[in-house]
Amino acid sequence: MWFFFALLTALAWGGADLFYKKGSDSKDKYSHLKIVVMVGLVMGIHATGYMLYEGLIFRPSDMLKYLPVSSLYILSMTIGYIGLRYLELSIASPVQNSSGAITAVLVFIFFPQPVDTLHIIGIIIISLGVIGIAVVEKQIENATLRLNNTEIDKKYQLGFMAIVFPIAYALIDGAGTFADAIYLDELKLITEDAALLAYEYTFFICAVITYIYLKVIKKETFSIFKERDKACAAILETIGQFFYVFAMSSYAIIAAPMIASYSIFSIILSRIFLKEKLSPKQYIVITVVMLGIVLLGIADA
Repeated sequence: MWFFFALLTALAWGGADLFYKKGSDSKDKYSHLKIVVMVGLVMGIHATGYMLYEGLIFRPSDMLKYLPVSSLYILSMTIGYIGLRYLELSIASPVQNSSGAITAVLVFIFFPQPVDTLHIIGIIIISLGVIGIAVVEKQIENATLRLNNTEIDKKYQLGFMAIVFPIAYALIDGAGTFADAIYLDELKLITEDAALLAYEYTFFICAVITYIYLKVIKKETFSIFKERDKACAAILETIGQFFYVFAMSSYAIIAAPMIASYSIFSIILSRIFLKEKLSPKQYIVITVVMLGIVLLGIADA
């Protein structure tokens, strides 16, 4: 079932990525914090509903136990939200999508386990494809800017701000996913349900603190009922998180790179719902990644 859960996670997060980009405002310096509020709010609602529906008991000790993982994820996501303001000018976007490969390498090094040839080929194809699609998108973006005679500000193209966010995201998210693999798959330190509730309630607490900061300290005008794109992103993010914990608890070393391919699904969804045109190179890379996913599915059959 890990393959099915990983695929659903990638689809949900691909959709979330679509709405993150739509809901991110490069002119709003608090845009990333508003996304944190929306995601945390939806996760808190989901955690409560899921707990009541399943008759689960939430233990604050689980939230403390899982805090190292939750902190890494929330930090990486916040950094990613900030990076959305620079994403269109960043030459380092391929790095951001490599966190799944980082996790797979870390798991393989610290927890050696038998992986058959088909799985290895699938992981390599998907990882190279994810990086490849980011490179292609950057090439297309640069070509469009040149065509429109738009001058790229060097401080964003080659500067610290453009480089630090994708690198930080990849490293921290990769570390978080590795920690998750330890907690859920390798050492079984916490159950899937407990991890889900712990993470979502931790994110909810962060959202409440962030909302108070925006409204009380910064006096920022912010209505959660008017943030449609951010709300859609938050809902899809939460759906993906639900399936993610079950995928990671079963076969983390394979699931992590596959889930990292969600950027491919974001592009496909953009083509379907936003009618964006894709270049031949994009179609080729998407086909390559889908081939890798099919290979993992065959290997898991």
